[in-house]
Amino acid sequence: MADQGIQDIRNVLLLGHSGCGKTSLVEAILFSCKAIPIMGTIDSGTTVSDYNEDEKERKCSIGSSLISFHSDGKKINMIDTPGYIDFVGEMIGGLRAAETSLIVVNATAGIEIGTERAWKMSREHGKATMIFINKIDKEHADFEKCVDSINKRFGKNCVVASYPIGEEASFTGVANILTGEGLDKLSADDKSKAEDYANALQELVAESDDELLEKYLEKGELTAEEKQRAMKKGVASGKIVPVFVGAATANKGVKELVSALVAYAPSPLDAEQVKATNINTNEELVLKQNPESPFASLIFKTLSDPYLGQISILRIFSGMIVANSTVYNVAMAAKEKIGQLFTLIGKTQVPVESASSGDIVCVAKLKDSKTGDSLVDEKNPVKFKDIDFPVPAISFSIKPKTRTDEDKISNALHKLTAEDPTFRVTREEQTNEMITSGMGDMHVGIMISRMKQRYAVQVDMGTPKVAYKETITANGDSQYRHKKQTGGAGQFAEVWMRIEPRERGAGFEFVDEVVGGSIPGPFVVSCEKGVKSALQTGALAGFPVIDVKVVVYDGKTHPVDSKDIAFQIAAREAFKESFLKAKPVLLEPIMNVDVIVPDEFMGDITGSLNSRRGRIMGMEPGEGVQVVKAQVPLEEMYKYVNELKSITGGRGTYTMVFSHYEVVPPNQAQGIITKSKEAKQAKQEKAE
Repeated sequence: MADQGIQDIRNVLLLGHSGCGKTSLVEAILFSCKAIPIMGTIDSGTTVSDYNEDEKERKCSIGSSLISFHSDGKKINMIDTPGYIDFVGEMIGGLRAAETSLIVVNATAGIEIGTERAWKMSREHGKATMIFINKIDKEHADFEKCVDSINKRFGKNCVVASYPIGEEASFTGVANILTGEGLDKLSADDKSKAEDYANALQELVAESDDELLEKYLEKGELTAEEKQRAMKKGVASGKIVPVFVGAATANKGVKELVSALVAYAPSPLDAEQVKATNINTNEELVLKQNPESPFASLIFKTLSDPYLGQISILRIFSGMIVANSTVYNVAMAAKEKIGQLFTLIGKTQVPVESASSGDIVCVAKLKDSKTGDSLVDEKNPVKFKDIDFPVPAISFSIKPKTRTDEDKISNALHKLTAEDPTFRVTREEQTNEMITSGMGDMHVGIMISRMKQRYAVQVDMGTPKVAYKETITANGDSQYRHKKQTGGAGQFAEVWMRIEPRERGAGFEFVDEVVGGSIPGPFVVSCEKGVKSALQTGALAGFPVIDVKVVVYDGKTHPVDSKDIAFQIAAREAFKESFLKAKPVLLEPIMNVDVIVPDEFMGDITGSLNSRRGRIMGMEPGEGVQVVKAQVPLEEMYKYVNELKSITGGRGTYTMVFSHYEVVPPNQAQGIITKSKEAKQAKQEKAE
């Protein structure tokens, strides 16, 4: 009975381009399964999936939502994801929880950027895939054209499984290609086309199984039972991608889709084996998906609820979890108390006493756990592979508007980053700025808006300051005497110093070459302190100084007035004078950038990178795409995501990591130095 329970679960990830009708399809599916009494609409803001206020306002999905319901004795956990590329992290998390991807295609627009992305990600993750052509009742909808584009882009194993009875305004329902049900309602012309699709489907089904293929070649026909059994096996293996059609808002073709999910979508037992690493032995294990095995689960999504606080959504891969129990968080090496368990239909919580392997369940108010953590049986500590969320592509500096906002901002940002791992917050030590990073303008903008709406925190946004550095390219030498006489004790110190450049990345080196005791040992230490303080604000433009060698080789003291502070001041001023004599330069951070774009945009992309002072380091071909490897100054990359979207129509992506520091060209450097000095002067005037 335990295995039977797992066999009756379907975990389905809903994907597609923004505006293809995923959220409306969820409404139609829930209504068809009698999970809701009436279908909500996006325009009225009454849909189950889009329940956040910003989603209702924008009339589009921003975060993924879990919808758990039952149909024909099966439990279906459906994860509705946003279509915008800015929220790709929601798709990545969901792919770790589902066995099946259901890709929705707009019949009026055909294959769009989001459709291609959904297909690519699903296949890369080895998911069973089904396609639903939606909005077939709309003007300019073209079923055959849509199917042709699907076959051209995604392959001939995408086969029609349902056929529209009438099109656009005359659309009344669908005919089942596999069983033949409803074919008699088609016109003669449509019936002929449907039969061609039926033959193609039957051939593909036969080819998915050697034994069936032999029978098909002999008899030219398969029984309905054989076709359905082979269809399920073919969908699970990825050899068959059934294509369904319908109109979500009219609730037509939806029942047939749900029946297909129940019949053909793989259960957790039909999918690939799940692996995890035992943290004690570092051994990779194949988990046994049954309730009797040790408990093991992965948090793939975190929600923020105004009443319950943090809600963690778990995909269970082994064993069973019960309410009011204790589990072990491997990443934090800490126990977590599990309170009430529940499932979700959008924001509606449905309490449950327990949940078993293969299922998805929610728990509130975990103390230390976050998205990507493994919650397991403490006696059998296993860790799942980390969820590979993309690196944010755009950054903004933020500053609280008021003192009240400053007090509340840390808590608000903590909750937002817990909910969305692709939204990140860092503190830049050199510039003392708080930096927020996300996948695009829209992504960061929505997070800032949520900060205001949910947590009453307002901020000013700006472009982050680049963490420039200063260094030298030649030797410099100076002698500086510090002498101060007041009514009381005086100050005296004289320091002779030279500085030399070091290799990039070598850091700071201090050398004591004083002979004959002209500067006593304790005061040499004072000199080093003074130099280190001078390194924090370079004499060129006030940026930190790196990669220099400082040599103190002579000096003078006074028997009464020489003291620690005097030698610190003398050394600091000697360093500044030596620094300005040593041909100082500005350094800027250079990033290693990988830009992934379709072949046809190669010329435009290399041109755009060159215009941003980038150097093309090489190219790597992929399937229909090219990876352009370049080194580009960070200052040029802050808004590059917008230009890349514009050039590629949203089909290009990029990642970047820090590479090294490099000298800023003189024409650029002069502007930076002038701007820095003006800012410093303005700050001094304001202080006065």
